[in-house]
Amino acid sequence: MNMAAVNNVYSSNAANNAAGSVTNPSDAGSQDRFLKLLVTQLKNQDPLSPMDNAQLTSQIAQINTVSGIATLNTSVQTLSSQFLQMQSLQGASLLGKDVIVAGNKLDIADGVAQGGFELTAAADAVKVEVLSPAGKVLDTMNLGAQRTGMHSFDWPSGTSDATSNLTFRVTATSGANTLTSTALMRDKVTAVSTQGNELMLELESGASVAYTSVKAIN
Repeated sequence: MNMAAVNNVYSSNAANNAAGSVTNPSDAGSQDRFLKLLVTQLKNQDPLSPMDNAQLTSQIAQINTVSGIATLNTSVQTLSSQFLQMQSLQGASLLGKDVIVAGNKLDIADGVAQGGFELTAAADAVKVEVLSPAGKVLDTMNLGAQRTGMHSFDWPSGTSDATSNLTFRVTATSGANTLTSTALMRDKVTAVSTQGNELMLELESGASVAYTSVKAIN
């Protein structure tokens, strides 16, 4: 048996164990088989042509590296699980609270409608259009120059209320260029759930958003 055979046997076992992302009893078995093969190779090597020291060092380093990867994968999975549990606890504390998320529905209460937007760059001019459920422009507000970041606005809703389902559209420009803007709205958290490794918030509007997409908490 030569050193290549020892390497092939261990590499095959180690690759399978590492791909599993968790440490299992077969890991110890793979290491044991590798060491037995290595000792056998050393015992039966040609005295006139001994094993190259660099090659031996490389094989020993390999078993340590793969074992370390398996341990690291297990640690990362544990941390990921703990992080999701921590997020779940944080998400539960949001039940019944208002959050700011991406969306263009106006929040109307006591004769005032509120909305918001986020800019990726400073704008020379920002225009907000209030829209009916059919998409008709009911009113236009020119908010002037606005800096990068999140902004809010108020609009006198008159006889409109929360059941009117009014929305808004934001247009931001810098010179002749139209800038990227994200409409923001207020919504209430009604439930918390998990989807894979992600925490999801169920909102009063019926939408479901990722916990990480919440822009602010009111």
